[in-house]
Order: sequence, then structure tokens, then C-alpha cells
Amino acid sequence: MCIIQDKNLYPRLLADIGGTNARFALENSKDKIENIEVLACKDYDSIVDAVRAYLGKVGNPSIKFGAFAIANPVVGDFVQMTNHHWAFSIETTKQALNLDVLILINDFTAQAYAITKMDSKDLVQIGGSHCENFTPKAVLGPGTGLGVSALIPKNDGNYIALASEGGHTSFSPFDDTEVMIWQYARKKFGHISAERFLSGSGLVLIHEALSHKEGIKNPKTTPQMISEQALSGKFPLARLTLDIFCAMLGTFSANLALTLGARGGVYLCGGIIPRFIEYFKNSPFRARFEDKGRFYAYLAAIPVYVVLAKYPGISGAAIALDHYLEEKQNEEKN
Repeated sequence: MCIIQDKNLYPRLLADIGGTNARFALENSKDKIENIEVLACKDYDSIVDAVRAYLGKVGNPSIKFGAFAIANPVVGDFVQMTNHHWAFSIETTKQALNLDVLILINDFTAQAYAITKMDSKDLVQIGGSHCENFTPKAVLGPGTGLGVSALIPKNDGNYIALASEGGHTSFSPFDDTEVMIWQYARKKFGHISAERFLSGSGLVLIHEALSHKEGIKNPKTTPQMISEQALSGKFPLARLTLDIFCAMLGTFSANLALTLGARGGVYLCGGIIPRFIEYFKNSPFRARFEDKGRFYAYLAAIPVYVVLAKYPGISGAAIALDHYLEEKQNEEKN
């Protein structure tokens, strides 16, 4: 049975679902994304409830195709979110929403797809010289968690976006201070992934470990408070926390760039870095990124870009849905 009929191609339902917020939109025609709404995940018992609430806000249009980017591995039909309580079957969700097609992809796979069509005005370059053509691009970013993906070039000049859970690889301390922070965290959590530090809660954890070392009773704090205090210049411990966070991100980004051979650039996504972009430009990030001994020159040439686009996950979900429907259409023709 043909699932694709021209008269029903649009609107399409798009979503970018993180551990904190779910962003929804309609693609009303090719590349025309509108009606963007951000809903707090905690306000809804299930993903279906959140989708229905969004559709109610935009007039309950008739929709047959949907694509959700989600901050989670997507393996098989069942999804249990890592940083939120939603758990659901993709097929059951598709049926509940009366869709013909519903695809789910990892949120950073979507971020990677978005980069393939991103305007240069949405990118801020941090060091490096130029991107090499037809080479991999690394995509990562701290937010509620630590997302990781990559773009791998194909023979036809397009890219394949990887579905990765690289944020959960084991964290490796770089110096004595990071060893101390790692030891503090290990006593609390056991295994320490990169995401433990390179995320919003990670910023708080670094601050907590430094406070403990100084014998300071750790006050209740938030990532936003720490960054605001750091930028004010009045709170040395907060400034040190932010410096260490940026340095750790530099090491992790360089490791990913070396692993992938990402001479096509490293792209930093997520909501955290853009909040202090001017500080970040002169933070320890770039020096640490290049601090790889004999591979200093290799990394010094690789540009790092901070992605400022507001909703890249939604744009990436639209691109992924396009690819999926094109593949299905080709299968049906053959």
C-alpha cells in the first residue's frame, strides 16, 4: 500500500524532545516550519498528552507524517527516556495520534542533520583555520545531558548522521584538579561519564566538588546562578567552575575530533554555551582543545563552531523525515 500521497504530504508534525522541554512545530510546506511551541515535559504525563496539547494550540490540523527527535537512544519500538520519566511504544504512539508515519531519531542525530543546511549567521567560530571538504564533522553539546553525533560524508556529497551515545563514555581527568573532582563524583555515583560534568547538572557537580575541597558548605545553586556569578567577576569559585567546565569540554571535543578525524569542523550545540558566548570565546576551551601533544597542529587547524540556531533539532527532524519518505517512495517505485 502506498503511504505517500501528494495531497497529504503537509502539514507534518515535528518535535525535539529533551529531558526538560519538548519543542513542537508544523512543517506546512517544504522547509516552511511554523507554529513553534515549547512545552515543559514535567507538565504532561505522557508524550501523547504533550502532542495533543500542542495540536490543540494550533487548531488540531489533520496530520499523517511525524518526526520526533528525542534525547535518548532509539533502539527498537520501546523508548524509555534517560533524563525524564516518559516511556512509550513508537507504534502505539503513532496509532494514538492517527499518523501514517512516525519516525524517532536521537536528538543529536537531528542536530547533525540540521548543520548540513545551516546558515553561516547561526555559527560562531572559535579558533581553527578552515574546514576540509568531504571529511567528517563532529557534533556535540551540553544541555540537560551531553549529546554526541557526527556527519560522515557519502560518495554523492551528502552526509550520514550518526546515532551515538558518546556522552556516556567514561570521563577521563586531564589534571590533578580534575582528578579531585572525578574522585568526589565517583564516591557519589560510581561510574562517571562525560555527561556527569558536561551538562547543566554537571556544572553544579563541579561547583559542589570545589566547594567541598575548600571546606565551604555547599549552598543550593543552579547552572544559571553559577554562570551569572562567574560572569559578574565577584565569585571566584563560580568563575573557576565555569573555567573547568569549558576546559573539560575542550578535552572531550578534541577526543571526539581525533576519533572521527573531524577535519570538517566541530559543532557545539545545546542551550548552555550560547548563554555565555562572549566569555566562551576567551575561555580555556580552545587551549585545552589543542593540548594534545604531538597532535597540536592537527587540532589547531580544526574550526570549532558554536551553533546559535534556536531550533536545530526541529529542522533536523524535518530533514530526517524527508530522507525517510524519499527512501519509502523509491522502494515503492521499485
